[in-house]
Amino acid sequence: MTPLGHRDAIATFREAMGLGRLHHAWLLVGPQGVGKAMFAAAAAARYLAEAAGPPPGGQGLDVADDHPTARLIAAGSHPDIRQLARLPRDKSNDLARNISIDQVRALQPFFAVTPSLSPRRVVIIDAIDDLERPAANALLKNLEEPPADTLFLLVSHAPGRLLPTIRSRCRMLRFAPLDDADMGVALRRLLPESPMSEIAALVESGGGAPGRALRFAGLDIAGLDAAFAALARDGDPSNSRRVALAKSLALKAAQPRYEVFLERLPSFIAAQARTRNGAALAGAIELWEKARVLAEGAVRLSLDPQTTAFELAGLVAALAPGADRAKA
Repeated sequence: MTPLGHRDAIATFREAMGLGRLHHAWLLVGPQGVGKAMFAAAAAARYLAEAAGPPPGGQGLDVADDHPTARLIAAGSHPDIRQLARLPRDKSNDLARNISIDQVRALQPFFAVTPSLSPRRVVIIDAIDDLERPAANALLKNLEEPPADTLFLLVSHAPGRLLPTIRSRCRMLRFAPLDDADMGVALRRLLPESPMSEIAALVESGGGAPGRALRFAGLDIAGLDAAFAALARDGDPSNSRRVALAKSLALKAAQPRYEVFLERLPSFIAAQARTRNGAALAGAIELWEKARVLAEGAVRLSLDPQTTAFELAGLVAALAPGADRAKA
């Protein structure tokens, strides 16, 4: 399935493939969640399908779901593709901090044999930013002397952190945030059961990144935003709004929503600051700085969620006209 948006990147890749000038390593660069990994999966499927037959047809990077290549990839059993990502540390869902050198070394047997279904093979790394330094050095050897007809698709959220020697051996494709129209189509495709009101709220909150918006699905982001807006407009002289919000976020089952609250509240204050000037602007910036520091440390320092949410909501309430910021 061709990813939505990113038409220039898709056209560039298809043109290179069609002309037989496909660079062996592509660095897919852009903000996290905008669809780089989806592009890599689609590009890999198209690259392999065109060589294995029958011709995939279609536009962009499309490969029909009933194509043999697509069926094998969907089943996780295509012999000519490898994907590297951070692995779970243990039975919990926590991931390792890095992609290890052992994972990169495990590619060598893959490179040592002839591809099974066509002359081509693909390696996807999501994200190459996660490679530990020895692993990056080991991968560099493969990029310097790539096996024939091997395509490397390297997802990067922060290319400036990569070894310059890795960047220099890749062709870069840049991915920008999607516009609202493509965001809406993407989210309706990914969340077909969600009401349009939630899709609209996710489009607004996702910042052009469907992957980021998906983290907010089912968490009533619109309700959080409405609570912020009411606090900033009316304040909370009786503390009742802050108490209600803090209690709702303190429940163990509310942990995902609490984490989104921590992420979105400083951004809300920053957006409010951009609408002000003079002393009001200076006050809003001061509130934003307090919110940013408190929100960033909340999970890391294991701060009490109810107390933290109450205090952060107070910073939003301090934006209201006539609010006493000394109490914030």
